[in-house]
Amino acid sequence: MAQNLLCGIDVGSSKMSCIIARVSEEEPTPRVMGFSSVPSRGVKRGQIVDINQVSSSLEQAIEQAERMAGAKVTSAFASVGGPHIESINSQGVVAVSHPDVEISDDDVSRVIDAAKAISLSSTREVIEVSPREYIVDGQGGIKNPLGMSGVRLEVNTHIITASMTNLKNLERCMSDLGIEIRGYVFSGLSSALATMSETEKELGAVLVDLGGGKIDIAVYIEGALTHSSSIPIGARHITNDIAVGLRVSLDSAEHIKLMLSDSAKLKYLKDKKDDVDISGLRLKEGLNSFSYKTVVDGIIRPRLEEMFEQVLVALDTNECMNLVPSGLIITGGGALSVGALEIAKRVIGLPARIG
Repeated sequence: MAQNLLCGIDVGSSKMSCIIARVSEEEPTPRVMGFSSVPSRGVKRGQIVDINQVSSSLEQAIEQAERMAGAKVTSAFASVGGPHIESINSQGVVAVSHPDVEISDDDVSRVIDAAKAISLSSTREVIEVSPREYIVDGQGGIKNPLGMSGVRLEVNTHIITASMTNLKNLERCMSDLGIEIRGYVFSGLSSALATMSETEKELGAVLVDLGGGKIDIAVYIEGALTHSSSIPIGARHITNDIAVGLRVSLDSAEHIKLMLSDSAKLKYLKDKKDDVDISGLRLKEGLNSFSYKTVVDGIIRPRLEEMFEQVLVALDTNECMNLVPSGLIITGGGALSVGALEIAKRVIGLPARIG
């Protein structure tokens, strides 16, 4: 792969995506050359459960993106999430190498390494170290200490770790395709970087990524990543509930869920409290209608309430609720579920928008 091309892989529970972009000094923003997204197999709640199926799905996604970009992928950055993700806030402190001059890149690297020196299980690997603030000779709130004068440099960081087993399984899948993984990024963090404004980060905001099998959470306070976690429940649970409630297959339940998520039809459907005609979906079970109240109020809303209640518990546990006045930015396929925005606002008690 050419040196000026970057590839990103997202291994999700419901879909796998690949993006290839060109970077250059002339263009400040990477230019997308190829993109693809295919149904995911072999992943449950963000964790690999079948290497062969994952390799097959990844191969399909990567080949489609390669054809669009007209380039061959040999290395990639991988987005990971799920309950195997854990995080911790840590501190580091060092003496500035040359206090008579200024703080250098080497000083910053050393203090970051000091913060990374945490007690970590042999089954876990650090995938992200995000500085929250630097402190120079007791003066805090510093975002970039380079060039400043001082004798003592401290840093408060947010460290994200992942299961080494899950990472090695992903490496195996990519290696089978002849692709080297250059680095990992927590999927909640990548969603936050793509959808949150700098103002929201500074004021305090929560990224809630409603995936197929998991909910990724990333909390920004005073412009810095402060908490990250993942909850093993997602939009696929809504599909399962519909399948059980209406006695249809998962495929048919997914079609019904997507129809209810269609904003163009939503106003019409909201006004219909009687049966909703779905004959146009041509479901194999022969189901031609269902009660809007039964499916939306009786099946979908309770599950969404449960999901956001778990998000609320995560925020309460980490004492974030009073520090995020910008509220929630909800992303992922589950964000389009009927009533998701309204339920999020009501359950969590914060402003919310779709990202």
